[in-house]
Amino acid sequence: MEGCKGAEKAVHFTVRVSSLLKWTSCLPLGATLFSVLWSVAFDFERSTATHCKVYNLLPTISSAIGGFTPQRYVWRICIAMHVTQRVMIALAYYSFHTSVPAPTSQHLYNTLAAVNSLLHVVEIVSLVGLSMISSTENGTVHENLFICFMVTGLSYMLLTIVLMRWARFSNDRQPSVQDVTSLRYKTNLFLLNIATFGIAVYFYFRHNAHCEPGVYTLYAGLEYVVVLTNILFHSTCCLDFRDYDFGVVRRDLVPHEKEE
Repeated sequence: MEGCKGAEKAVHFTVRVSSLLKWTSCLPLGATLFSVLWSVAFDFERSTATHCKVYNLLPTISSAIGGFTPQRYVWRICIAMHVTQRVMIALAYYSFHTSVPAPTSQHLYNTLAAVNSLLHVVEIVSLVGLSMISSTENGTVHENLFICFMVTGLSYMLLTIVLMRWARFSNDRQPSVQDVTSLRYKTNLFLLNIATFGIAVYFYFRHNAHCEPGVYTLYAGLEYVVVLTNILFHSTCCLDFRDYDFGVVRRDLVPHEKEE
């Protein structure tokens, strides 16, 4: 039996985390592009219709992904396919942050790292919810899930930046080139995301209040930027986990923390 155990392969499967996450990011990005382009090409009148019937050139994301087929099917399949990887990374980020000691208030730092992972998971769950419950099926639930998605997403982005600056860029610590690049991308994408979202909200309420031609088009266009910057922000995990692999590895080869 011992001989048989020794003959077993220690590693059955590995894949670079960065490679897997690049393909993971392509799923919502590709689904968004497909849904918008298909809606414009084949469902233009219905997908761009507004409640006050003013001229509009672009469908909103909610209209493109939830109102028509095959867009709805493609979007839901792609979101379902990318969820598992996203949740694993959300949990891995707790270890990523706490692997570097904070210069001050270590307990608070660890608590915020846990909160950050929780925000990430709630954001993912909200995305799944608003994907499965379209605005045409239940507008109130879809809207509430979208609000939850945006609030947790923006909070996660900001807290991620705070945590990285707190531990990796303080106490005379020399950050790696990888950390510098990752933080720069995260900061720029967060600022662009929140600024674009704020302007989009303005155009949304302006459209509902005044029903001016073209205003909803501006809102839809800005919404695309919000979605794109969100995807790109989460894609920066490819930098943070560049040196890691996912794999199916024999348990006794995986280091575990000693029980006290």
